[in-house]
Amino acid sequence: MLRNLGPLGIVGLLIVAAGIGLIAWADPVVAVGMALVLAGLGLVVKALISNVLGAWGMM
Repeated sequence: MLRNLGPLGIVGLLIVAAGIGLIAWADPVVAVGMALVLAGLGLVVKALISNVLGAWGMM
């Protein structure tokens, strides 16, 4: 998976992880909520991209 992200994607993941860690240090409950929102957003984006590529016959 990391090979598919490329260097910019890996840096982005590290920034997101650092942000969640900083929020968790201040308030763990809010950090869990933020992590769930980010995970849900990632799933929605993946589904949208899969559907668009499928409609174009690329998947």
